[in-house]
Amino acid sequence: MTAPTAGHDVARLVATLLTHHPGVHRSAPKDLPGTVLDPVGARLPTGPTGLGTAAARVTARKPAGGGISAVPAVGSASGDPAESGTSGVPELYCPPALRDDPALGREVNDRLAAWAGEVGLYAGRLDRVQAADFGRLMMLAHPDTDDPDRLLAAAKCALAEWATDDYYCDDETMGSRPELLGSHLGLAYPVVDPAHLPARYVAAWEREVSADPVRVALRSGLEHLSRYAEPSQMARLRHEVAVLFVGYGQEGSWRSRGHMPGVHEYLAHRQMNSFLPCVALTDVVGGYALTATEYADPRVRRAVTMAATAATLVNDLYSMAKEHDSSGVEFNLPTVIAEEERCSPREAIERSAEIHDELVRAFEAEAAALVLTGSLPLRRFLAGVWAWLGGNREWHAGSPRYNGA
Repeated sequence: MTAPTAGHDVARLVATLLTHHPGVHRSAPKDLPGTVLDPVGARLPTGPTGLGTAAARVTARKPAGGGISAVPAVGSASGDPAESGTSGVPELYCPPALRDDPALGREVNDRLAAWAGEVGLYAGRLDRVQAADFGRLMMLAHPDTDDPDRLLAAAKCALAEWATDDYYCDDETMGSRPELLGSHLGLAYPVVDPAHLPARYVAAWEREVSADPVRVALRSGLEHLSRYAEPSQMARLRHEVAVLFVGYGQEGSWRSRGHMPGVHEYLAHRQMNSFLPCVALTDVVGGYALTATEYADPRVRRAVTMAATAATLVNDLYSMAKEHDSSGVEFNLPTVIAEEERCSPREAIERSAEIHDELVRAFEAEAAALVLTGSLPLRRFLAGVWAWLGGNREWHAGSPRYNGA
């Protein structure tokens, strides 16, 4: 109580973030606190950062049309909240998408569907791949590049990962069988982290890879990505995919023994079985590199995994209607909450939205604090993750994959 009043940036940031009370401010700011959008789409710091630099902080910028436009304050609401009137998904605390370039999205989507046909993914169902509009997701989620080939590289990896789930885990019409899940994943990962066999066994291994469209797609997608990614970034992706495969195995175990997980178990699972492999490519697609040391920093890891989990809970909420019409047990947060808490489906959906919002607010606060002292690539990466959240929500709200079109 006798200490002088704090006046530096961290104190101001914390004071502002503490004004975010659940149910009061539902729409998130467009930009991650402490960053603004530069003319080429990169998220950059507003000025000098760290303790003692408040007086030097740039607090205004010139808009393209001239004059001065104030940088939005930390925690200010901008953009319209997204709520699907047909899906029943509540309003979520999430930033708006930073850009919408339909032509770019279509170009990436067309190229992705053509590639899926080339590698043999979803044979006879390419119309569904085209309609799902994954190219639009990449365009929305990575606003700091307009290079369709970079976006395509990320889209190939994402589609190959999702196909692994469809073919091996939860779609019997694609050939999934619980008793084969471990074997399938065990053959898929040596494609992600290439197996190096003695010479006499190489030909047999290549036949094994080429016989399965998922393995062909994983190899092709990673080869494309390697044109843009540094070795440390490729190693990062391999790690995240390995964790993802552990999550697939866990869900397969639930299915095979008819187990409904508790909420705590499911949320821990959703950190593994999440969009994290996609989010991890933020800097690759953006054309810069976050160091392995910074990515592995426990504070960064905590923030990024919470964001990826929140993004995946958006998928849970929007996919409920599609999964409700499918055969067998489907796992999503509202279903798990309803089972554990014995509440109505609507109450479970509202509770799921609250959990999503808690994770997004936690990411916002912790990432904004890291922005104050982190390196330029880290600041840009965290702001890119924030943009990923907005693009992901926007895509889910409009994709025919989840909205029955």
